[in-house]
Amino acid sequence: MQSARIVNRLFSGTRQILQFRTMASGKEVTKVDYLVIGGGSGGVASARRATEFGISAAVIEHGRLGGTCVNVGCVPKKVMWYTGFHAEMIHDHADYGFTMKEAPTFTWRTIKEKRDAYIKRLNGIYENLLGKAKVLDVKGHAVFTGEKDPHPIVSVAGKKYTAPHICIASGGYPTFPSDEEIPGASLGMTSDGFFELEDLPKKTVVVGAGYIAVEIAGILRSLGSEVRLVIRRHQALRTFDSMISANNMVAMEDMGIAVDKFSKVQNVTKDANGKLVVTIKSAPTDGAEETKVVEDVDCLIWAIGRHPNTDFGVDKIGIELDTRGNIKVDEFQNTSVPGVYAVGDVQGKALLTPVAIAAGRRLAHRLFDGKTDLKLDYNNIPTVVFSHPPIGTVGVTEDEARKAHGDENIKIYTSSFNPMYHAMTERKTKCVMKLVCLLPTEKVIGLHMQGFGCDEMLQGFGVAIKMGATKADFDDCVAIHPTSSEELVTMR
Repeated sequence: MQSARIVNRLFSGTRQILQFRTMASGKEVTKVDYLVIGGGSGGVASARRATEFGISAAVIEHGRLGGTCVNVGCVPKKVMWYTGFHAEMIHDHADYGFTMKEAPTFTWRTIKEKRDAYIKRLNGIYENLLGKAKVLDVKGHAVFTGEKDPHPIVSVAGKKYTAPHICIASGGYPTFPSDEEIPGASLGMTSDGFFELEDLPKKTVVVGAGYIAVEIAGILRSLGSEVRLVIRRHQALRTFDSMISANNMVAMEDMGIAVDKFSKVQNVTKDANGKLVVTIKSAPTDGAEETKVVEDVDCLIWAIGRHPNTDFGVDKIGIELDTRGNIKVDEFQNTSVPGVYAVGDVQGKALLTPVAIAAGRRLAHRLFDGKTDLKLDYNNIPTVVFSHPPIGTVGVTEDEARKAHGDENIKIYTSSFNPMYHAMTERKTKCVMKLVCLLPTEKVIGLHMQGFGCDEMLQGFGVAIKMGATKADFDDCVAIHPTSSEELVTMR
């Protein structure tokens, strides 16, 4: 074998070059222009965009393409949210004049099988997208070896790869407490395990106060599971606007979710029938400690956070991490190592799929399209929580605005109402909305809402706020009647 050889490939008029060179150790190294570690949405989007500029790229992924979002996150979660939404609508059918001759039945396995088949199709679509873009699809677990040639070397199942530009888009994974921390914790599962459930659990305990815990609890409860949510403090979604976190607590309790506040799981055991026994200890600030034993639990789900996936030798090349283990990056996604970048959940900011995609594409343009100043603006990123009803939010919270600008410079507009949909129904879900405005121009710097349809109405308002819209601009827009969204342009 020659010490070096170059394989030329012609793809649609674009000349892409993969180089193979032999190191002093005798090991052959595949060199591309752009090497991406992680085949999730951000990594795939970045690699595909990079090849549009005539360079060679490779993506390394040890699991299914699509990452968390496609396989155990946004996509299957939204399918299950839709399933729960159908269950809620069924309760309202009689109020709209529909007579059900027989009580409807729900089969969890039916939707699971269809959902899993859909995800498998998406995995294939991602693979085809890489193929059409002529991105080298490397299957296996990437590890930095600590070697250079002259750039960092990555090993995958004994084969070595390198590039002058390496993007880490390895995502994250759910936090799972150990049995040493909480005896019996391993008898539970994380949000990943939720998507492996073969049947609807009759009785569920969900631990966590973030959006993943809230979403899973809402899905299971809407489908008929008896759900208990265990949170450490007085509210879930504490980082959201106070109006949202307070209203969400009411909405969860109204739909029948039992919430243990100021509580934590003390231990977990399994009874003779294979059911879980969960011991919960509460320590409210205004009362005595209480221990509660919850028996006959079919499913315990830990939704207590996520960790960045950096356990593949990043320390060997000197990449700096923050105190939470996230890869430190600057505003251009540069890590502490020249030529190495990080996008998506692994860098710990705005853990959202569209953010990873946007940052990855901008990075590709900056590196290979001559747009050296291009970067992602992390301000005013619209976010939706698929709770019941859904939450939509963009910009700063009221508390953040007051701390940053002072009470005297902030004006708040709010609205609370029952959506027209519920004019016919016995079941009610409230819609709440808030605009946070900065004086003297009343620029809208925060918009927060929870209610029927808020997930779909947020996108357009997100554009307006990104463009710097004021309350007067909102008022000047003619309302669409009758809709819930008209409240946002008619508030007084």
